[in-house]
Amino acid sequence: MEAVVIRQHGDLEQLGFAQVPLPEVRPGWVLVRTRAAALNHLDLYVLGGLPGLNLEMPHVPGSDGAGVVEQVGEGVESFAAGDRVMLNACVWCGRCEFCLQGEHSLCIRLKLIGEHLPGTFAEYFQAPEASLLKIPDGVEFEQAAAFSLVFLTAWRMLKSQARIQAAQDVFIHGIGSGVSTACLQIARVSGARVFVSSSCDEKLKRAQELGADFAYNYRSSDVVDQVLRETGKRGTDIVVDSVGAETWLQSLKIVRKGGCIVTCGATTGPTPATNIPLIFWKQVRILGSTMANAREYREVVRLLGQGRLTAPIDRTFPLSQGKQALQYLQSGKQFGKVVLSVSG
Repeated sequence: MEAVVIRQHGDLEQLGFAQVPLPEVRPGWVLVRTRAAALNHLDLYVLGGLPGLNLEMPHVPGSDGAGVVEQVGEGVESFAAGDRVMLNACVWCGRCEFCLQGEHSLCIRLKLIGEHLPGTFAEYFQAPEASLLKIPDGVEFEQAAAFSLVFLTAWRMLKSQARIQAAQDVFIHGIGSGVSTACLQIARVSGARVFVSSSCDEKLKRAQELGADFAYNYRSSDVVDQVLRETGKRGTDIVVDSVGAETWLQSLKIVRKGGCIVTCGATTGPTPATNIPLIFWKQVRILGSTMANAREYREVVRLLGQGRLTAPIDRTFPLSQGKQALQYLQSGKQFGKVVLSVSG
């Protein structure tokens, strides 16, 4: 089968488009003919190499995908050939203390398709039965592929970790990424008032079209001052910060006393300058979040089927142009998701 592959860790020049063997279906797993796959910054991190990540090369990246069931492995009961399915990239053991509590993203043996295991940037991908859901009626493959990773991440961040409530204020740094646009929609569905920032006026305009109440260009305005002025110096109940080093001090200043900062990443660096007195004086809660459990994934897919949540798609590339698609993602120009279309 044809696939986008990483030949060795490094820059985009290490990506290729090549023939790789078709996966042999494992017991409890499902072979899916890919119809669409979506990009995430995780793909760039895997390309560059992550600590402790030892991959067999060439490696197929891609942690978001949707397609049609081609074949089911022994013991699979939920799916049959021809079913339209979408992927939760988490692969959990089902035996550790966290899995037994239903907290699959905390599994001590957690692996991600596309990171630790072969991914979706290929004509076929393979996943455990538990990591797949049927695509709701009326949802296209591209939308299903673009939806999963960012929305299950955003849902856990805001609903499970930050416990967002109606009428709260939420600030989201760096609007335009998949996770930030997902957070914006979940905040709106929850009845919150939403503040966003970006360096791009066009992204701010699109965010307002999605429902943002206040949008600030951080290159032309003092975001902290603007937010504090709008909230009567109170600050926001929740700050979503997946930017990291460049925004962390702003987050500590923007969040209200007793509020929380929730993070799932650090695209500008993992070791920001901080201010510990602000944390304890304001009694700020700092919450980490990664992926989600199976129950949370079912919930966001249910809202997708109802049309209450949708993943903005910025641009679609054919599978053969995977390198160009990742280059576009790396440029940071996108608003929403970048998708690879795979011929059916």
